[in-house]
Amino acid sequence: MMVVKRSPSSRDDMPTPDKSVVGEKMKTCKSSWEESKLLWHIAFPAILTAVFQFSIGFVTVGFAGHIGEAELAAVTVVENVIEGFSYGVLLGMGSALETLCGQAVGAGQADMLGVYIQRSWIICGATALFLSPTYIFTARILRALHQPADISAVAGSYTRWVLPQLFAYAANFPLQKFFQAQSKVWAMTFISGASLALHVALNYVFVTRLGHGLFGAAMVGNATWCVIIVAQLGYLVSGCFPEAWKGFSVLAFRNLAAFVRLSLASAVMLCLELWYYTAVLILVGLLKNAQLQVDVMSVCINYQLWTLMVALGFNAAVSVRVSNELGANRPKAAKFSVVMAVSTSAAIGAVFLAVFLIWRTELPRFFSNNNEVVSEAAKLGFLLAATIFLNSIQPVLSGVAIGAGWQSLVAFINIGCYYLVGIPLGVIFGFKLKLGALGIWVGMSIGTLLQTAVLLIICFRTKWEKQAMLAEERIREWGGRSDTLPATTTVA
Repeated sequence: MMVVKRSPSSRDDMPTPDKSVVGEKMKTCKSSWEESKLLWHIAFPAILTAVFQFSIGFVTVGFAGHIGEAELAAVTVVENVIEGFSYGVLLGMGSALETLCGQAVGAGQADMLGVYIQRSWIICGATALFLSPTYIFTARILRALHQPADISAVAGSYTRWVLPQLFAYAANFPLQKFFQAQSKVWAMTFISGASLALHVALNYVFVTRLGHGLFGAAMVGNATWCVIIVAQLGYLVSGCFPEAWKGFSVLAFRNLAAFVRLSLASAVMLCLELWYYTAVLILVGLLKNAQLQVDVMSVCINYQLWTLMVALGFNAAVSVRVSNELGANRPKAAKFSVVMAVSTSAAIGAVFLAVFLIWRTELPRFFSNNNEVVSEAAKLGFLLAATIFLNSIQPVLSGVAIGAGWQSLVAFINIGCYYLVGIPLGVIFGFKLKLGALGIWVGMSIGTLLQTAVLLIICFRTKWEKQAMLAEERIREWGGRSDTLPATTTVA
Protein backbone atom coordinates (compact mmCIF):
# COMPACT_ATOMS: atom_id res chain seq x y z
CA MET A 1 0.00 0.00 0.00
CA MET A 2 1.33 3.40 -0.96
CA VAL A 3 1.37 6.22 1.59
CA VAL A 4 0.70 9.66 0.11
CA LYS A 5 2.72 12.47 1.76
CA ARG A 6 1.11 15.88 2.09
CA SER A 7 3.06 18.71 0.61
CA PRO A 8 4.12 21.58 2.86
CA SER A 9 1.73 23.82 1.00
CA SER A 10 -1.19 21.61 1.91
CA ARG A 11 -4.25 23.47 3.26
CA ASP A 12 -4.12 21.58 6.57
CA ASP A 13 -0.61 22.87 7.27
CA MET A 14 -1.38 26.53 6.57
CA PRO A 15 -1.35 28.76 9.67
CA THR A 16 -4.77 29.50 11.11
CA PRO A 17 -5.66 32.72 12.82
CA ASP A 18 -5.26 32.67 16.58
CA LYS A 19 -8.83 32.93 17.84
CA SER A 20 -7.65 34.42 21.12
CA VAL A 21 -5.88 37.26 19.27
CA VAL A 22 -8.94 37.97 17.14
CA GLY A 23 -11.15 37.89 20.22
CA GLU A 24 -8.85 40.27 22.05
CA LYS A 25 -8.92 42.74 19.14
CA MET A 26 -12.72 42.60 19.02
CA LYS A 27 -12.88 43.14 22.76
CA THR A 28 -10.54 46.14 22.48
CA CYS A 29 -12.62 47.65 19.66
CA LYS A 30 -15.81 47.18 21.66
CA SER A 31 -14.22 48.73 24.77
CA SER A 32 -12.97 51.68 22.71
CA TRP A 33 -16.44 52.22 21.24
CA GLU A 34 -18.13 52.07 24.65
CA GLU A 35 -15.58 54.44 26.23
CA SER A 36 -15.85 56.81 23.28
CA LYS A 37 -19.63 56.97 23.74
CA LEU A 38 -19.20 57.71 27.46
CA LEU A 39 -16.67 60.45 26.72
CA TRP A 40 -18.77 62.09 24.02
CA HIS A 41 -21.89 61.86 26.19
CA ILE A 42 -20.15 64.28 28.55
CA ALA A 43 -17.71 66.02 26.18
CA PHE A 44 -20.11 67.10 23.42
CA PRO A 45 -22.50 69.13 25.61
CA ALA A 46 -19.52 70.31 27.69
CA ILE A 47 -17.79 71.52 24.52
CA LEU A 48 -20.92 73.33 23.40
CA THR A 49 -21.36 74.89 26.85
CA ALA A 50 -17.73 76.03 26.96
CA VAL A 51 -17.90 77.42 23.41
CA PHE A 52 -21.19 79.22 24.08
CA GLN A 53 -20.01 80.76 27.35
CA PHE A 54 -16.59 81.74 25.97
CA SER A 55 -18.28 83.15 22.88
CA ILE A 56 -20.02 85.72 25.10
CA GLY A 57 -16.66 87.41 25.56
CA PHE A 58 -15.64 86.53 22.00
CA VAL A 59 -18.70 88.38 20.64
CA THR A 60 -18.06 91.33 22.95
CA VAL A 61 -14.51 91.64 21.61
CA GLY A 62 -15.85 91.46 18.05
CA PHE A 63 -18.31 94.31 18.61
CA ALA A 64 -15.71 96.33 20.57
CA GLY A 65 -13.19 95.91 17.74
CA HIS A 66 -15.55 97.69 15.37
CA ILE A 67 -15.95 100.60 17.80
CA GLY A 68 -12.22 101.41 17.59
CA GLU A 69 -8.68 100.04 17.81
CA ALA A 70 -8.20 101.21 21.41
CA GLU A 71 -11.45 99.51 22.43
CA LEU A 72 -10.36 96.24 20.78
CA ALA A 73 -7.05 96.26 22.62
CA ALA A 74 -8.62 97.37 25.92
CA VAL A 75 -11.34 94.70 26.01
CA THR A 76 -8.87 91.99 25.00
CA VAL A 77 -6.42 93.06 27.70
CA VAL A 78 -9.25 93.09 30.26
CA GLU A 79 -10.48 89.64 29.27
CA ASN A 80 -6.99 88.13 29.20
CA VAL A 81 -5.30 89.98 32.07
CA ILE A 82 -7.87 91.16 34.62
CA GLU A 83 -10.79 88.83 33.91
CA GLY A 84 -8.33 86.08 32.97
CA PHE A 85 -6.71 86.43 36.40
CA SER A 86 -10.04 86.28 38.24
CA TYR A 87 -11.50 83.64 35.92
CA GLY A 88 -8.49 81.42 36.56
CA VAL A 89 -8.72 81.77 40.34
CA LEU A 90 -12.46 81.06 40.46
CA LEU A 91 -12.32 78.23 37.92
CA GLY A 92 -9.54 76.68 39.95
CA MET A 93 -11.41 77.06 43.23
CA GLY A 94 -14.47 75.50 41.62
CA SER A 95 -12.42 72.63 40.19
CA ALA A 96 -11.94 71.17 43.65
CA LEU A 97 -15.64 70.35 43.38
CA GLU A 98 -14.89 68.44 40.18
CA THR A 99 -12.56 66.05 42.00
CA LEU A 100 -14.79 65.53 45.03
CA CYS A 101 -18.15 65.32 43.24
CA GLY A 102 -16.86 62.97 40.58
CA GLN A 103 -15.32 60.58 43.07
CA ALA A 104 -18.39 60.74 45.34
CA VAL A 105 -20.67 59.83 42.41
CA GLY A 106 -18.39 56.92 41.52
CA ALA A 107 -18.54 55.71 45.13
CA GLY A 108 -22.34 55.89 45.18
CA GLN A 109 -22.54 58.88 47.56
CA ALA A 110 -24.49 61.41 45.50
CA ASP A 111 -26.11 62.81 48.66
CA MET A 112 -22.85 64.65 49.46
CA LEU A 113 -22.94 66.73 46.27
CA GLY A 114 -25.40 69.28 47.64
CA VAL A 115 -23.14 69.94 50.63
CA TYR A 116 -20.07 70.13 48.38
CA ILE A 117 -21.60 72.74 46.04
CA GLN A 118 -22.62 74.92 49.00
CA ARG A 119 -19.09 74.77 50.40
CA SER A 120 -17.78 75.74 46.98
CA TRP A 121 -20.17 78.71 46.77
CA ILE A 122 -18.99 79.96 50.14
CA ILE A 123 -15.34 79.72 49.12
CA CYS A 124 -15.81 81.11 45.59
CA GLY A 125 -18.01 83.97 46.84
CA ALA A 126 -15.42 85.01 49.40
CA THR A 127 -12.73 84.76 46.72
CA ALA A 128 -14.71 86.98 44.34
CA LEU A 129 -15.06 89.62 47.05
CA PHE A 130 -11.31 89.44 47.65
CA LEU A 131 -10.65 89.89 43.90
CA SER A 132 -12.96 92.91 43.47
CA PRO A 133 -10.16 95.51 43.88
CA THR A 134 -8.47 94.20 40.72
CA TYR A 135 -11.55 95.33 38.76
CA ILE A 136 -11.79 98.65 40.55
CA PHE A 137 -8.10 99.56 40.11
CA THR A 138 -7.52 98.05 36.65
CA ALA A 139 -6.16 101.25 35.10
CA ARG A 140 -3.52 101.60 37.83
CA ILE A 141 -2.60 97.93 37.59
CA LEU A 142 -2.11 98.09 33.82
CA ARG A 143 -0.06 101.29 34.05
CA ALA A 144 2.11 99.60 36.69
CA LEU A 145 2.65 96.80 34.15
CA HIS A 146 3.80 99.49 31.64
CA GLN A 147 0.85 99.01 29.30
CA PRO A 148 -0.06 101.88 26.90
CA ALA A 149 -1.84 104.73 28.72
CA ASP A 150 -4.81 104.97 26.32
CA ILE A 151 -5.50 101.25 26.53
CA SER A 152 -5.19 101.30 30.34
CA ALA A 153 -7.68 104.17 30.65
CA VAL A 154 -10.35 102.52 28.48
CA ALA A 155 -9.80 99.17 30.21
CA GLY A 156 -10.17 100.77 33.65
CA SER A 157 -13.62 102.11 32.83
CA TYR A 158 -14.73 98.84 31.26
CA THR A 159 -13.76 96.64 34.25
CA ARG A 160 -15.72 98.78 36.70
CA TRP A 161 -18.79 98.31 34.51
CA VAL A 162 -18.40 94.50 34.31
CA LEU A 163 -17.72 93.90 38.02
CA PRO A 164 -21.04 91.95 38.42
CA GLN A 165 -19.65 89.30 36.08
CA LEU A 166 -16.99 88.44 38.65
CA PHE A 167 -19.67 87.24 41.08
CA ALA A 168 -21.47 85.47 38.24
CA TYR A 169 -18.31 83.39 37.71
CA ALA A 170 -18.27 82.55 41.43
CA ALA A 171 -21.77 81.10 41.15
CA ASN A 172 -21.31 79.53 37.71
CA PHE A 173 -18.30 77.27 38.18
CA PRO A 174 -19.64 75.28 41.17
CA LEU A 175 -22.92 74.81 39.30
CA GLN A 176 -21.05 73.53 36.24
CA LYS A 177 -19.01 71.01 38.23
CA PHE A 178 -22.12 69.82 40.08
CA PHE A 179 -23.95 69.09 36.80
CA GLN A 180 -20.92 67.61 35.05
CA ALA A 181 -20.11 65.15 37.85
CA GLN A 182 -23.54 63.58 37.30
CA SER A 183 -23.25 63.74 33.49
CA LYS A 184 -26.28 66.05 33.35
CA VAL A 185 -25.07 68.92 31.21
CA TRP A 186 -27.53 69.30 28.33
CA ALA A 187 -29.75 71.73 30.24
CA MET A 188 -26.67 73.85 30.94
CA THR A 189 -25.81 73.70 27.22
CA PHE A 190 -29.27 74.90 26.15
CA ILE A 191 -29.17 77.71 28.72
CA SER A 192 -25.75 78.86 27.48
CA GLY A 193 -26.76 78.64 23.81
CA ALA A 194 -29.94 80.64 24.32
CA SER A 195 -28.04 83.22 26.38
CA LEU A 196 -25.41 83.59 23.65
CA ALA A 197 -28.11 84.21 21.04
CA LEU A 198 -29.63 86.84 23.34
CA HIS A 199 -26.16 88.35 23.85
CA VAL A 200 -25.57 88.75 20.10
CA ALA A 201 -29.01 90.31 19.58
CA LEU A 202 -28.64 92.78 22.46
CA ASN A 203 -25.14 93.81 21.32
CA TYR A 204 -26.43 94.45 17.82
CA VAL A 205 -29.25 96.60 19.16
CA PHE A 206 -27.44 98.55 21.89
CA VAL A 207 -23.90 98.76 20.49
CA THR A 208 -24.28 98.77 16.71
CA ARG A 209 -27.72 100.29 16.15
CA LEU A 210 -28.17 102.58 19.17
CA GLY A 211 -24.46 103.41 19.51
CA HIS A 212 -24.05 102.96 23.27
CA GLY A 213 -20.43 101.93 22.73
CA LEU A 214 -18.34 100.08 25.28
CA PHE A 215 -20.71 100.89 28.16
CA GLY A 216 -23.55 99.25 26.25
CA ALA A 217 -21.40 96.17 25.58
CA ALA A 218 -20.57 95.88 29.29
CA MET A 219 -24.21 96.14 30.39
CA VAL A 220 -25.26 93.55 27.80
CA GLY A 221 -22.59 91.19 29.15
CA ASN A 222 -23.86 91.66 32.72
CA ALA A 223 -27.44 90.92 31.65
CA THR A 224 -26.38 87.78 29.76
CA TRP A 225 -24.52 86.31 32.73
CA CYS A 226 -27.44 87.13 35.03
CA VAL A 227 -29.74 85.10 32.76
CA ILE A 228 -27.30 82.14 32.80
CA ILE A 229 -27.01 82.03 36.60
CA VAL A 230 -30.73 82.41 37.30
CA ALA A 231 -31.62 79.70 34.77
CA GLN A 232 -29.01 77.26 36.15
CA LEU A 233 -30.18 77.83 39.72
CA GLY A 234 -33.72 77.15 38.56
CA TYR A 235 -32.55 73.83 37.08
CA LEU A 236 -30.75 72.95 40.33
CA VAL A 237 -33.83 73.38 42.52
CA SER A 238 -36.32 72.03 39.96
CA GLY A 239 -36.41 68.54 41.49
CA CYS A 240 -34.18 66.93 38.84
CA PHE A 241 -31.57 66.08 41.51
CA PRO A 242 -33.56 64.47 44.36
CA GLU A 243 -30.54 62.65 45.82
CA ALA A 244 -27.85 65.26 45.19
CA TRP A 245 -29.75 68.44 46.16
CA LYS A 246 -31.79 68.42 49.38
CA GLY A 247 -31.73 72.12 50.13
CA PHE A 248 -29.35 74.32 52.06
CA SER A 249 -27.57 72.74 55.01
CA VAL A 250 -25.36 73.86 57.92
CA LEU A 251 -23.06 70.97 56.94
CA ALA A 252 -21.71 73.32 54.26
CA PHE A 253 -19.85 75.26 56.97
CA ARG A 254 -18.15 72.17 58.41
CA ASN A 255 -14.70 70.93 57.42
CA LEU A 256 -14.14 73.98 55.23
CA ALA A 257 -10.40 73.95 55.88
CA ALA A 258 -9.80 70.68 53.99
CA PHE A 259 -12.02 71.92 51.16
CA VAL A 260 -10.09 75.18 51.00
CA ARG A 261 -6.77 73.32 50.75
CA LEU A 262 -7.88 71.35 47.70
CA SER A 263 -9.53 74.46 46.23
CA LEU A 264 -6.32 76.46 46.57
CA ALA A 265 -4.26 73.66 44.99
CA SER A 266 -6.73 73.56 42.07
CA ALA A 267 -6.65 77.35 41.74
CA VAL A 268 -2.85 77.49 41.69
CA MET A 269 -2.66 74.72 39.08
CA LEU A 270 -5.17 76.32 36.69
CA CYS A 271 -4.07 79.89 37.30
CA LEU A 272 -0.49 79.08 36.39
CA GLU A 273 -1.82 77.77 33.07
CA LEU A 274 -4.25 80.61 32.31
CA TRP A 275 -1.90 83.37 33.46
CA TYR A 276 0.80 82.01 31.20
CA TYR A 277 -1.02 83.39 28.17
CA THR A 278 -1.84 86.55 30.07
CA ALA A 279 1.93 87.02 30.28
CA VAL A 280 2.07 86.97 26.47
CA LEU A 281 -0.11 90.09 26.25
CA ILE A 282 1.81 91.85 29.01
CA LEU A 283 5.16 91.19 27.32
CA VAL A 284 3.81 92.20 23.91
CA GLY A 285 2.57 95.46 25.46
CA LEU A 286 6.22 96.30 26.23
CA LEU A 287 7.28 96.10 22.57
CA LYS A 288 7.66 99.05 20.22
CA ASN A 289 4.44 100.01 18.42
CA ALA A 290 2.62 98.35 21.30
CA GLN A 291 -0.97 99.02 20.22
CA LEU A 292 -0.51 97.32 16.85
CA GLN A 293 1.30 94.39 18.47
CA VAL A 294 -1.40 94.00 21.14
CA ASP A 295 -4.15 94.16 18.49
CA VAL A 296 -2.42 91.46 16.43
CA MET A 297 -1.86 89.24 19.43
CA SER A 298 -5.46 89.89 20.52
CA VAL A 299 -6.74 88.37 17.28
CA CYS A 300 -4.52 85.28 17.62
CA ILE A 301 -5.22 84.69 21.31
CA ASN A 302 -8.98 85.03 20.90
CA TYR A 303 -8.98 82.36 18.19
CA GLN A 304 -6.67 80.19 20.26
CA LEU A 305 -8.92 80.48 23.31
CA TRP A 306 -12.04 79.79 21.24
CA THR A 307 -10.62 76.50 19.93
CA LEU A 308 -9.34 75.74 23.42
CA MET A 309 -12.99 75.43 24.50
CA VAL A 310 -13.20 72.15 22.56
CA ALA A 311 -10.26 70.74 24.49
CA LEU A 312 -11.86 72.00 27.72
CA GLY A 313 -14.91 69.89 26.87
CA PHE A 314 -12.66 66.85 26.89
CA ASN A 315 -10.98 68.23 30.00
CA ALA A 316 -14.37 68.08 31.74
CA ALA A 317 -15.22 64.69 30.26
CA VAL A 318 -11.98 62.95 31.19
CA SER A 319 -12.07 64.54 34.64
CA VAL A 320 -15.54 63.10 35.24
CA ARG A 321 -14.62 59.71 33.78
CA VAL A 322 -11.37 59.41 35.78
CA SER A 323 -12.91 60.63 39.04
CA ASN A 324 -15.97 58.37 38.61
CA GLU A 325 -13.88 55.29 37.85
CA LEU A 326 -11.41 55.91 40.67
CA GLY A 327 -14.27 56.53 43.08
CA ALA A 328 -15.83 53.23 41.97
CA ASN A 329 -12.45 51.48 42.36
CA ARG A 330 -11.98 50.68 38.65
CA PRO A 331 -8.39 51.83 37.98
CA LYS A 332 -7.99 50.08 34.61
CA ALA A 333 -11.10 51.82 33.30
CA ALA A 334 -9.69 55.17 34.48
CA LYS A 335 -6.45 54.56 32.57
CA PHE A 336 -8.34 53.56 29.44
CA SER A 337 -10.39 56.78 29.64
CA VAL A 338 -7.17 58.79 29.63
CA VAL A 339 -5.94 57.09 26.44
CA MET A 340 -9.23 57.57 24.62
CA ALA A 341 -9.65 61.23 25.64
CA VAL A 342 -6.12 62.26 24.66
CA SER A 343 -6.25 60.50 21.27
CA THR A 344 -9.70 61.87 20.41
CA SER A 345 -8.88 65.45 21.34
CA ALA A 346 -5.58 65.28 19.44
CA ALA A 347 -7.44 64.16 16.30
CA ILE A 348 -9.80 67.15 16.58
CA GLY A 349 -6.78 69.40 17.12
CA ALA A 350 -5.32 68.15 13.83
CA VAL A 351 -8.51 69.25 12.05
CA PHE A 352 -8.27 72.72 13.62
CA LEU A 353 -4.61 72.90 12.57
CA ALA A 354 -5.60 72.34 8.94
CA VAL A 355 -8.43 74.90 9.10
CA PHE A 356 -6.22 77.66 10.50
CA LEU A 357 -3.46 76.95 8.00
CA ILE A 358 -5.85 77.17 5.06
CA TRP A 359 -7.81 80.28 6.17
CA ARG A 360 -5.10 82.11 8.14
CA THR A 361 -5.36 85.23 5.94
CA GLU A 362 -9.14 85.60 6.24
CA LEU A 363 -9.96 84.75 9.88
CA PRO A 364 -8.44 87.95 11.41
CA ARG A 365 -11.08 90.08 9.64
CA PHE A 366 -13.71 89.06 12.19
CA PHE A 367 -11.98 91.26 14.76
CA SER A 368 -10.65 94.17 12.75
CA ASN A 369 -11.03 96.05 9.45
CA ASN A 370 -7.52 97.47 9.80
CA ASN A 371 -5.46 95.98 6.95
CA GLU A 372 -2.21 96.24 8.90
CA VAL A 373 -3.66 94.29 11.85
CA VAL A 374 -5.09 91.65 9.49
CA SER A 375 -1.80 91.32 7.60
CA GLU A 376 0.36 90.98 10.73
CA ALA A 377 -2.05 88.50 12.31
CA ALA A 378 -1.98 86.39 9.13
CA LYS A 379 1.82 86.17 9.39
CA LEU A 380 1.41 84.45 12.77
CA GLY A 381 -1.05 81.95 11.28
CA PHE A 382 1.45 79.08 11.11
CA LEU A 383 2.43 79.44 14.75
CA LEU A 384 -1.22 79.90 15.77
CA ALA A 385 -2.15 76.63 14.04
CA ALA A 386 0.67 74.73 15.76
CA THR A 387 -0.25 76.19 19.16
CA ILE A 388 -3.90 75.23 18.68
CA PHE A 389 -2.88 71.61 17.99
CA LEU A 390 -0.67 71.52 21.09
CA ASN A 391 -3.48 72.98 23.18
CA SER A 392 -5.81 70.21 22.05
CA ILE A 393 -3.75 67.79 24.17
CA GLN A 394 -2.53 69.77 27.18
CA PRO A 395 -5.95 70.67 28.72
CA VAL A 396 -7.05 67.03 28.55
CA LEU A 397 -4.02 66.06 30.64
CA SER A 398 -4.96 68.76 33.13
CA GLY A 399 -8.44 67.22 33.29
CA VAL A 400 -6.84 63.89 34.21
CA ALA A 401 -4.97 65.67 37.01
CA ILE A 402 -8.21 67.19 38.35
CA GLY A 403 -10.05 63.88 38.20
CA ALA A 404 -7.27 62.11 40.07
CA GLY A 405 -6.59 64.94 42.54
CA TRP A 406 -3.02 65.73 41.41
CA GLN A 407 -3.46 69.51 41.51
CA SER A 408 -0.46 70.22 43.75
CA LEU A 409 1.92 68.12 41.64
CA VAL A 410 0.81 69.76 38.39
CA ALA A 411 1.17 73.22 39.97
CA PHE A 412 4.90 72.57 40.51
CA ILE A 413 5.25 71.21 36.97
CA ASN A 414 3.59 74.36 35.62
CA ILE A 415 5.96 76.60 37.55
CA GLY A 416 8.99 74.80 36.14
CA CYS A 417 7.86 74.49 32.52
CA TYR A 418 6.04 77.79 32.13
CA TYR A 419 7.79 80.26 34.38
CA LEU A 420 11.35 78.90 34.52
CA VAL A 421 11.53 77.86 30.84
CA GLY A 422 8.76 79.34 28.68
CA ILE A 423 8.68 82.97 29.80
CA PRO A 424 12.50 83.40 29.97
CA LEU A 425 12.79 81.96 26.45
CA GLY A 426 10.00 84.29 25.29
CA VAL A 427 11.85 87.30 26.69
CA ILE A 428 15.13 86.21 25.05
CA PHE A 429 13.57 85.57 21.64
CA GLY A 430 11.27 88.59 21.72
CA PHE A 431 13.57 91.27 23.13
CA LYS A 432 17.19 90.08 22.98
CA LEU A 433 16.93 88.51 19.52
CA LYS A 434 14.46 91.23 18.44
CA LEU A 435 11.87 88.79 17.06
CA GLY A 436 9.01 90.75 18.66
CA ALA A 437 5.64 89.11 19.25
CA LEU A 438 6.66 86.07 17.20
CA GLY A 439 9.67 85.42 19.44
CA ILE A 440 7.66 85.82 22.64
CA TRP A 441 5.08 83.32 21.40
CA VAL A 442 7.69 80.81 20.19
CA GLY A 443 9.49 80.82 23.54
CA MET A 444 6.31 80.32 25.50
CA SER A 445 5.13 77.56 23.13
CA ILE A 446 8.30 75.66 24.00
CA GLY A 447 7.27 75.83 27.66
CA THR A 448 3.83 74.45 26.80
CA LEU A 449 5.39 71.63 24.77
CA LEU A 450 7.63 70.69 27.70
CA GLN A 451 4.72 70.71 30.17
CA THR A 452 2.63 68.52 27.86
CA ALA A 453 5.46 66.00 27.50
CA VAL A 454 5.96 65.79 31.27
CA LEU A 455 2.23 65.25 31.92
CA LEU A 456 2.08 62.54 29.25
CA ILE A 457 4.92 60.67 30.92
CA ILE A 458 3.27 60.96 34.34
CA CYS A 459 -0.14 59.80 33.07
CA PHE A 460 1.18 56.69 31.41
CA ARG A 461 3.49 55.71 34.29
CA THR A 462 0.89 56.17 37.02
CA LYS A 463 -0.08 53.22 39.24
CA TRP A 464 -3.83 53.63 38.91
CA GLU A 465 -4.60 51.04 41.60
CA LYS A 466 -2.93 53.30 44.13
CA GLN A 467 -4.93 56.29 42.84
CA ALA A 468 -8.16 54.37 43.48
CA MET A 469 -7.12 53.81 47.10
CA LEU A 470 -6.32 57.52 47.49
CA ALA A 471 -9.76 58.40 46.09
CA GLU A 472 -11.37 56.25 48.79
CA GLU A 473 -9.39 58.03 51.51
CA ARG A 474 -10.31 61.44 50.08
CA ILE A 475 -14.04 60.68 50.06
CA ARG A 476 -13.91 59.47 53.66
CA GLU A 477 -11.89 62.51 54.84
CA TRP A 478 -14.06 65.17 53.17
CA GLY A 479 -17.51 64.09 54.08
CA GLY A 480 -18.21 60.62 52.72
CA ARG A 481 -19.38 57.57 54.61
CA SER A 482 -16.85 54.77 54.62
CA ASP A 483 -19.48 52.09 55.03
CA THR A 484 -20.69 52.50 51.44
CA LEU A 485 -17.29 52.57 49.81
CA PRO A 486 -16.18 49.69 47.62
CA ALA A 487 -13.37 47.48 48.81
CA THR A 488 -9.89 48.54 47.83
CA THR A 489 -7.53 46.60 45.67
CA THR A 490 -3.88 45.88 46.26
CA VAL A 491 -1.36 48.04 44.45
CA ALA A 492 0.35 46.09 41.74
